[in-house]
Amino acid sequence: MAMINYSTILSPLLAAIMIYSVSANFHQDVEITWGDGRGQITNNGDLLTLSLDKSSGSGFQSKNEYLFGKIDMQIKLVAGNSAGTVTAYYLKSSGSTWDEIDFEFLGNLSGDPYTLHTNVFTQGKGDREQQFKLWFDPTIDFHTYSILWNPQRIIFSVDGTPIREFKNMESQGTLFPKNQPMRMYSSLWNAEDWATRGGLVKTDWSKAPFTASYRGFSEEACVVSNGKSSCSNGSGQGSSSGSWLSQELDSTGQERMRWVQSNYMIYNYCTDAKRFPQEYREKMAVSATKKPLLLLSLFFFVVAASAGNFYESFDITWGDGRAKILEDGQLLTCTLDKISGSGFQSKKEYLYGKIDMKLKLVAGNSAGTVTAYYLSSKGATWDEIDFEFLGNLTGQPYTIHTNVFTGGKGDREMQFHLWFDPTADFHTYTVHWNPVNIIFLVDGIPIRVFKNNEKNGVGYPTSQPMKIYSSLWEADDWATQGGRVKIDWSNAPFSASYRSFNDQSACSRTSNATWVACDANKDSWMWTSLNNHQYGQMKWVQDEFMIYNYCTDYKRFPQGLAKECNL
Repeated sequence: MAMINYSTILSPLLAAIMIYSVSANFHQDVEITWGDGRGQITNNGDLLTLSLDKSSGSGFQSKNEYLFGKIDMQIKLVAGNSAGTVTAYYLKSSGSTWDEIDFEFLGNLSGDPYTLHTNVFTQGKGDREQQFKLWFDPTIDFHTYSILWNPQRIIFSVDGTPIREFKNMESQGTLFPKNQPMRMYSSLWNAEDWATRGGLVKTDWSKAPFTASYRGFSEEACVVSNGKSSCSNGSGQGSSSGSWLSQELDSTGQERMRWVQSNYMIYNYCTDAKRFPQEYREKMAVSATKKPLLLLSLFFFVVAASAGNFYESFDITWGDGRAKILEDGQLLTCTLDKISGSGFQSKKEYLYGKIDMKLKLVAGNSAGTVTAYYLSSKGATWDEIDFEFLGNLTGQPYTIHTNVFTGGKGDREMQFHLWFDPTADFHTYTVHWNPVNIIFLVDGIPIRVFKNNEKNGVGYPTSQPMKIYSSLWEADDWATQGGRVKIDWSNAPFSASYRSFNDQSACSRTSNATWVACDANKDSWMWTSLNNHQYGQMKWVQDEFMIYNYCTDYKRFPQGLAKECNL
């Protein structure tokens, strides 16, 4: 296949360029290439359907090849239990060093949202996935999915709303698809080994055949035929100003994309440090869409970098000597006896951050004790993000109590047991708080997410700086079995231990310092949300170890559950 240099396409006479532009007739525009009759064109060429059963899926491809274009397709996805199915709609060149621009729709159980998976391949290399949930049900009606591909950028859009931009950053060493003509392909196929919750949920063949429907195909594009582009010599069918050849996102488009990525993005390869070595991740980040700051207040942050020395990071605030810093600042202990407990707080305050702390909890009969580790602001309308560890009788599990307060209001408790003994060794407890969500993690496994749903009237901590606090104290009036089991003071003193504090990914200041700008484009933790694998981990925890959820407690909230419980 002939290779075409895009520089021959860009002419100062864009207004005179002839662009191939058609509206759909599937008989004329595509060929059904596989499926043994499972792909069908009906309604005089206005409708195309693909079906999947246990024997085979089906697919089609465009008759034309494109080198840049704006391609639209209206799709209605598989309804009901679509778990294990994938509906793919993409552009792709041929050969072993192919280019590709992907939409893939990963099915799910009835009532659970589809995952929209996007990717860009250049010269056979991909690994540039971004995934989203949608803000509507894509199975009820047709919605338009668009790929705008020009020499400067690729824009993925849904119903005209941009969700992702991949810029041409060849000047910085990032490959961009520019020379290889691509066809449009679409298919419906079985991918139960990975598509739904990482392969945990399989295809239910009793629901087959599965069907996806297509209409409204539109191609405003440079069509390649016999090695020549309809845009390079003024020939072609139909005419257009060719504005898409230089189109970029205006401020409204950027704002709409930020809204999608803040509220509906669930995975971004540019924030997946575990999957990619650091040096490669930094290189990839150059090509990712740079996300401007969501809030003006973000311009007043400074990135903190503490190495976990408790002398440098914390002040012991109460307990009359019962809290101690040991081992040259590498260990902190809090104790509780019948006279007093003890506690400490961070020297810095934070407005967003990923905060890690290793704790080893009170061993033996810890009934009536509470070890608290939390972030809190000041004042009567404070914000707060809580881990509290409620002790128990010897041999009985601890209860992890989590809560989120906004504007002084909490009542958002979720409680868990643990899948290990938290008193035998140190374990890492993490609060990951950013403008998108608050994630509670234990040893890197997410147990709870509280999303920013301010647009739906749900409070979210966005403006009040918080300090880190921790304490060990007596709460035998409520902590263990609702207060029925009291503290056994013959086992005092009780002791909890702390190591390896880490606030390297955080925006902070000390009391006498001014805030300086965090770089939201470099600090990927500021936009992190859970990927599919992490959602699977959290579901496992919540299915197996959650013992209380405020979102299911109708007796406690007879006037109705909190708004976020229904979102």
